[in-house]
Amino acid sequence: CLAACGQVVSETAPVQAVRRANDIILPLDVDVVDALVPQNATLASILHSHQVSNRNVAAIVEQVDAVFDVRQIKAQHQYRLTQTLDGLPRQFEYHIDSDRFLSVKHAGFNPDTFLAEIVPYVKERAVLAMRGDIDETRTSLVAAINDSGEQVQLAMSMADVLGGEIDFNNDLRRGDRFQVVFEKFFREDQFAGYGDVLAAAFDNNGRRIRAFLYTPPDGKPGYYDENGNSLKRLFLRSPLRFEPRITSRFSRNRMHPILGERRAHLGVDYGAPTGTPVIAVANGVVLSAAMSGASGRMVRLRHSGGYETYYLHLSSFGKGIRKGVRVDQGQLVGRVGATGLVTGPHLDYRLKKNGVFVNPLVEHRKMPPGDPIPKQHLADFKVARDRMARLFPDELVLSIEGTVDDAP
Repeated sequence: CLAACGQVVSETAPVQAVRRANDIILPLDVDVVDALVPQNATLASILHSHQVSNRNVAAIVEQVDAVFDVRQIKAQHQYRLTQTLDGLPRQFEYHIDSDRFLSVKHAGFNPDTFLAEIVPYVKERAVLAMRGDIDETRTSLVAAINDSGEQVQLAMSMADVLGGEIDFNNDLRRGDRFQVVFEKFFREDQFAGYGDVLAAAFDNNGRRIRAFLYTPPDGKPGYYDENGNSLKRLFLRSPLRFEPRITSRFSRNRMHPILGERRAHLGVDYGAPTGTPVIAVANGVVLSAAMSGASGRMVRLRHSGGYETYYLHLSSFGKGIRKGVRVDQGQLVGRVGATGLVTGPHLDYRLKKNGVFVNPLVEHRKMPPGDPIPKQHLADFKVARDRMARLFPDELVLSIEGTVDDAP
């Protein structure tokens, strides 16, 4: 329905009729405008810019307001207006998001009568599989995904699935390889976004990690390894999804880069550009989100098990991050910055257990795996697991299937 935008197109649609001798075919002339919403525009101003009458504008806005908040009209979103040559709107469509569009149609014989509704896009779902390698030219998950023709959103989804097992900032090695089975949606033959990662297989530095999406009959969907153990850990391995690097490790006796004296460094520094998203490593409650002297903008979270996490030197806080708010694992809590006493943009990430700062990289390895699938659902899980395992594309899957078939 919404076409490529940025230009004004005039179309002439002839009336269809059975031709007889001496018939005169009268064309029904309409103007069709495909364009982008300008900055600071409103629905009314868009319609006025196309010489729609005040009465029609008022009638359209009234109908739209009943189904959609007109204040949510956003700049650079596509719209299409079809109107007769004398200015009567026949149809207006506005792209809300990848799932829905606003449709307004002229209804009946009254020129001021319109019908507005929110319409879901018709999408086609495809289940695809791809493989990738980490090597000299593809040193990150993003690079390997891009090289295979997919987009960064798929890499982010994989990082979310496997983030409890792999620190994509620091754990990747040359020779690592992976495969992923995923949903991909198309609208009018154009890419419209990714769905779920259905299965993933990652060989990382000698470790073999497998993830399968499964929904127990009486539970919520989650990712499990080939033996039915949950991959959701209490803590993610890193507060940054991927790309950044460790620039300074946990130490009780580090030379401070600015003060020039030896001091304890009770966290791990991740070098990253200003604005890089920082996420909560676990579910928790915000204890503070404020400026904190040499630590700059800092978020402090409390978690179960006597744990607290600290995120220092942020450039900004995540939306809604304030004292007392509950956060979910993976939720944006802030963005990397260079506030406080620093030499450049980075994240200082700290972990406290029972009131004592501990090394996050070491502590994570001590944390137990997630809860397994209940025994009564294991048989059902194995059927789903084997079905998904067969979708992997090449030889790596042979070893996966061997593991799957042998799993208890």
